[in-house]
Amino acid sequence: MISKLKDLGPGLLFAGAAIGVSHLVQSTRAGADFGLGLLWALLLVNLFKYPFFQFGPRYATATGESLLEGYKKLGKGVLVTYYILTIATMFTIQTAVTIVTAGLASSLFVGFFSIETWTVLILIFCLAILIIGKYSLLDKLMKVIIIVLTLSTIGAVSMSLLNHHETITFSQILPDNKLGIAFLIAFMGWMPAPLDISVWQSLWSIEKNKNTNTYTPKSALFDFNVGYIGTIILGIGFLLLGALVMFHTGEHFSNSATVFSGQLIKMYTASIGSWASIIIGIAAFTTMFSTTLTTLDASPRAMSKATELLFQSEKKLNYTFWIVLLTIGCIGIFFFLASEMGLLVQIATILSFITAPFYAIINYKLIASKHTPKHWRPSRKMHVLSILGIVFLVGFSVYYLLTL
Repeated sequence: MISKLKDLGPGLLFAGAAIGVSHLVQSTRAGADFGLGLLWALLLVNLFKYPFFQFGPRYATATGESLLEGYKKLGKGVLVTYYILTIATMFTIQTAVTIVTAGLASSLFVGFFSIETWTVLILIFCLAILIIGKYSLLDKLMKVIIIVLTLSTIGAVSMSLLNHHETITFSQILPDNKLGIAFLIAFMGWMPAPLDISVWQSLWSIEKNKNTNTYTPKSALFDFNVGYIGTIILGIGFLLLGALVMFHTGEHFSNSATVFSGQLIKMYTASIGSWASIIIGIAAFTTMFSTTLTTLDASPRAMSKATELLFQSEKKLNYTFWIVLLTIGCIGIFFFLASEMGLLVQIATILSFITAPFYAIINYKLIASKHTPKHWRPSRKMHVLSILGIVFLVGFSVYYLLTL
């Protein structure tokens, strides 16, 4: 058991990247606006995305190479498409998660700095951690962060349930207007995370094995399952919090990062008590900080590797180049769109859902191909789940596009 715990790493990094905007923002908003009516969407999208996320660490540990090398083997066009999609979305995604983190810091430490200053400070701090401490420090930090997050969220949900005296309805709904459908797609887009995180997971798995040499396909799948199950449980927890505290109150979450963050902390303390505001604020901030940190590491890591594979060179466009570019780009976008946090999150999450079928198809094609050792190709059940997942993701993307 101790050896299994030591092997935990990339799965927790996955959880750290996933349990952020999708949970703190989208799940609580879903609960506040629809009660438990979108529980079906949360469970289904987690089920149907599962194979495609799992294929990342499975392929990496079975072959010793990341999904990006696999994409190139499927055809250079596949890797080029990934490259273009990542450039198109990485700045928006990073800005969205950083804005929420800065808003929480501003609400938690009132009067210290403006949200603009917090944004710059958080990004510079994350940049320093990743350039100086590299993957090893990131791996160690995430274990502490996930424990704090899990315990605080379970505690908040438990107290909310004890203090809630009205009947909880489990009636499920399918939104029938444009705004509702757009939110549903955005909700599923980042629940539990965008599918391109499977690439990040494969890169983290390679790094983990460099440090331990014991990160086998078996231990990688155990690690991933721990992280994935955790994201589902906490996703339901945040949905419950939104439903228990804000549903039918007439209140709606603001699109302003600072106001939203204040509402979020108030939502927790309304159930637990004002004495818990600092603890809850720190837990919420820690959640978003982990997402900001992991995404700031992963996108540059992926772009550096993809650049190397496409252009046979990483001297200039290396990890340091991409992480500095992403930091500067994020700050630039923030100063133009700081007041439109809700819109920014909506754009990022919808883009993630619409591109999800691409990642689902190529991940499935790669793991089932000759490029993966036969022993680690999907089982018959996983084949069926993968095909159903592709149909689900394509179907809902088409459904959304037809309702525009």
